[in-house]
Parts: sequence; C-alpha cells; structure tokens
Amino acid sequence: MPANTNATVVTTTTSAAPVVVANPAYVTTTVPTVNTVVVTQAPPAPQQEVVLAQPASDDVWIAGFWTWRNSQYQWMAGHWELPPSSGSVWVAPRWEQQGNAYRFYEGHWS
Repeated sequence: MPANTNATVVTTTTSAAPVVVANPAYVTTTVPTVNTVVVTQAPPAPQQEVVLAQPASDDVWIAGFWTWRNSQYQWMAGHWELPPSSGSVWVAPRWEQQGNAYRFYEGHWS
C-alpha cells in the first residue's frame, strides 16, 4: 500500500505496569515499553493466508496483520511461533476505531 501523506499519525511510548519475574536464583522487576500508534486512515481488510504445516506440536500459529510503518500500512505475514512458556496464550494485535482515528494494539503473549 503506498504512503498516505494525508494520514495523521500519533506515536507515543509509555511504560506499562511493572512485571516481577521470579527465578529460584533471583527476582527482578521489568517495566515493559508500550508503543501506541494512532492514524486517521482505516486499516485495509486482512489478507488471506495459507497456514503452513505446523513445525512442532507446541508451536502456535500467529495470524498475519496490518501494522503502520514508514507512513503506510504494511502486512506482517503469519508464522508459527513457540510460546514463551507452557500455558501462554497469544493475544492477537488489533486496530480499534476511536472517533475519526484508529489505534493499534500490539499482539503479545499472556
């Protein structure tokens, strides 16, 4: 998709709530960084994808999605990914309309 010079973009970086990571040897606190992208141009419809054969039984399919880079929407192709830990669930990225703008929420493991 070509660049759209008419789209207004607001990008902010904020810190989410601290996360405590426990390990038998030590405990550490990390503060994840969250980037927020808001644009005035609606995202395109999702592309159709062919899901390739699952490489391993623990791998999870992460569906493709539109992201905003270099002043335009770019398609991020779907892929298989190994969850960071047993029981982790993928929360898919999404675009949410807010008035006349669209806000992007990054995907993450929960």
